Amino acid sequence: MPNSSVQIRLMQAADLEAVVRIDGKILGTPRSEYFEMKFEVLFESSDCLPTSLVAEDASGAVVGFVMGTLYMGEFGIYQEQATLDTIGVDPEYQKKGIGEQLVGEFVAHLKSLGVKKLSTLVDTDDAKLMHFFGANRFVPSKIVNLERRL
Repeated sequence: MPNSSVQIRLMQAADLEAVVRIDGKILGTPRSEYFEMKFEVLFESSDCLPTSLVAEDASGAVVGFVMGTLYMGEFGIYQEQATLDTIGVDPEYQKKGIGEQLVGEFVAHLKSLGVKKLSTLVDTDDAKLMHFFGANRFVPSKIVNLERRL
């Protein structure tokens, strides 16, 4: 259900501080370096198309974000698959449909660019995220993520 009190727009480089703040509120610790690297790729790489979005409240404050990647393929042709790698909604604004609205707008934007499939990774022990993505029509992939402990 769309939340009429927020507006969704493309993320801008100036949104870094707000994204770090929201993510820090969610996780309990800021990940400044992680987001600085992500923003560098998003806003300084010619191989990456702008797809990440933010949600702003009526005052213009960023209250949520979704970040993903759509790389430019061979000969400037977009790839048909994108990734959603980070999503966050300020805890004060959660449970109001903003995350769902961000995913919906993100999907619509990607569809307009010709993307056919969107993937993400979720820890199966994270019941809240599993439920959120399931409610947003994500299903388990046939691709298995393999890991090796070192």
